[in-house]
Amino acid sequence: MPFKTIPTLIAAGCLTIASASASFATETLKWAHVYETGSSYHQVAEWAADEVAKLTDGRVEIKVFAASTLGKEVEINEGLGIGSVDVIYTGPSFVERYYGPIAISDYPFIMRGYDHWLSYRGSDLFAELSEGYKDATGNHVLGLVYYGQRHVTSNKPILKPADMEGLKIRVPNSPVMLMFPNAVGANPTPMAFSEVYLALQQGVVDAQENPLPTIQFKKFYEVQSNINLTGHILNSLLIIASDDALSRVGDDAGVVRDILEQAAMKVSEEIYQSELDLVAWFREQGITVNEVDKGPFQDAVRPMLTGDSVPYTMDHFRRLGEL
Repeated sequence: MPFKTIPTLIAAGCLTIASASASFATETLKWAHVYETGSSYHQVAEWAADEVAKLTDGRVEIKVFAASTLGKEVEINEGLGIGSVDVIYTGPSFVERYYGPIAISDYPFIMRGYDHWLSYRGSDLFAELSEGYKDATGNHVLGLVYYGQRHVTSNKPILKPADMEGLKIRVPNSPVMLMFPNAVGANPTPMAFSEVYLALQQGVVDAQENPLPTIQFKKFYEVQSNINLTGHILNSLLIIASDDALSRVGDDAGVVRDILEQAAMKVSEEIYQSELDLVAWFREQGITVNEVDKGPFQDAVRPMLTGDSVPYTMDHFRRLGEL
């Protein structure tokens, strides 16, 4: 072999190796959320990350960041736009800032229960609202997650709206969450999720509201003696990915979409079952769990659901009610 061809062959070999390396390069997506590592939300996100890695032969890696390590909920929503995160769990009430109608499912007493939620999840209405959010932001809704019915915890029984008058209650920092406490004369105090336990412990706030699985994994029952089953909101989460993230994974975007949709249903089923089991569990821990007549609370809120301040249309309201 002529000597002068050796450098040429070496160069060609290097290009081949570089090309092969590029074809097997891993694209890493950051999935951020505010929930603890022990929660079903985090554990199912880790399951999804494993599935995506397996089905893409390692071409797509999802790294899950729990417990607000990449920001509180407002910040991770903003992060989708600036590229600091790629995928998030977030409540429709936080997404309301970007596209109001998609928050409809989080308004007080608007959802009738888990079966109604399932109907909404598979409906044309939810598909339209998801598309409206995409048009407004460029981000993609990949799944709706059941978060559970929100109940008020406190250090006294809450059995009627009058029991909440003047009550300083922590709520998430989103407009929809103010409706219920305002309707019953409470004093809503927006606060980041990560700050709630200490605020309850130190008496900065008197109460908070969350579903039973959240009350358990955040250990709010350690610093509140009563769980009052107001069920005033049936809450959801959205799994959202940025357009940039889906573009970066190229042909593997279909796998990511499919697995994250599966993850949404998987965690929903776990949370719903947990919700069914937890009343007895809390009572075993010595916590007072109070059954509540929801009627007077619903009466207090009802006029607000069709008022001028809601972000959804009356057509949205009617269609959701007919599901």
